[in-house]
Amino acid sequence: MRDAANHPAYLDNQATTPVDPRVLAVMRPWWEANFANPASIEHAMGREAEAAVEQARAHVAALIGAEAREVVFTSGATEANNLAIKGAARFAAAQGTERRRIVTVETEHKCVLESTRDLAAEGFEPVVLTVRPGGLLDPEALREALAVPTLLVSVMAVNNEIGVVQDIAALATMARETGALFHTDAAQAAGRIPLDVNALRLDLLSLSAHKIYGPKGIGALYVRRRPRVRLSPLLSGGGQERGLRSGTLPTPLIVGFGEAARIARLEAALDEGRIASQRERFLAALEAGIPGLRVNGDRTRRVAGNLNLTLPGGVDAQAVMKAAPGVCVSTGSACSSASVEPSYVLRALGLPEAEARATLRIGIGRFTSPAEVDRAAAELARAWQGLRRQAAAAE
Repeated sequence: MRDAANHPAYLDNQATTPVDPRVLAVMRPWWEANFANPASIEHAMGREAEAAVEQARAHVAALIGAEAREVVFTSGATEANNLAIKGAARFAAAQGTERRRIVTVETEHKCVLESTRDLAAEGFEPVVLTVRPGGLLDPEALREALAVPTLLVSVMAVNNEIGVVQDIAALATMARETGALFHTDAAQAAGRIPLDVNALRLDLLSLSAHKIYGPKGIGALYVRRRPRVRLSPLLSGGGQERGLRSGTLPTPLIVGFGEAARIARLEAALDEGRIASQRERFLAALEAGIPGLRVNGDRTRRVAGNLNLTLPGGVDAQAVMKAAPGVCVSTGSACSSASVEPSYVLRALGLPEAEARATLRIGIGRFTSPAEVDRAAAELARAWQGLRRQAAAAE
């Protein structure tokens, strides 16, 4: 791992997590000692690679309570979400279904919102539901939307910006009782909250390795086998992954994903307790230096490592980040970082533009140390105080 004392304090674990050293260790041989294509089962190295892929698949499945054959590897959660939403819609349309409604939520990740909107050009009816001020979906809003026969509902388990945890079990049950498929983007939920696809009654679930201390570039889609969920593939090719996702499987990345999932399943509870303690330590220190700080999102239904904080006094969050170069935080979803617009998630909560621009997203993780949270809180507070003094002097 990096030398924390000589690097910025990294508090952006919602954007990505560092790779666990144990994950790195299991990946390395598959780049060096055995680099074979896992589809090359005609020779020993290929068969060894295939066995490693299948072992990793079993670890990923175990993390979510699925069967190994229900796990389809993708390049990440963005591809998994696209495959779930577009794949389900296009397959159903090809079978002549009259259901055209696809329901999602305004605070979803961009890839879910855009996938849903893309399908409008193919004759589907996207419905985007609003959320309560705390970021949670009102179940009655979904019930009302489901009054029209619906093909698919997609609601993320844990929000990537404000960290709130939706009641997926209740929402999925409601959807499936009306004959709709239910998909959840669980990229931010895996390893942070318990996930069991059968207990939650899920049809489709998306995962990303780099959110659980695994490598970037690999993810997975859970596709229920009984009753069977059918998808049209997005890619044409060699028919890998039961024909749902063609392309040569990246053995090192998959092995790393499997190890990250194995560790997450065993250590999630330990991680949660330690991370929650660090979050409270950081928040107490920052509130002492920045009176009037506000936490966005439901305070009880949220994951341990997330804080979404609006700074008082009209101080721009980007300016605070620039004045605190020793801290790595963000102002919202990293996937939208090229945009200068305030976070659409925060606007969905009802925050005015000025407050949305004054908001920081904090992500505390497995390897965040007490020294890092103390250093980060002190530097962010100093930056805010300095900017407030500058603003007062200019008035």
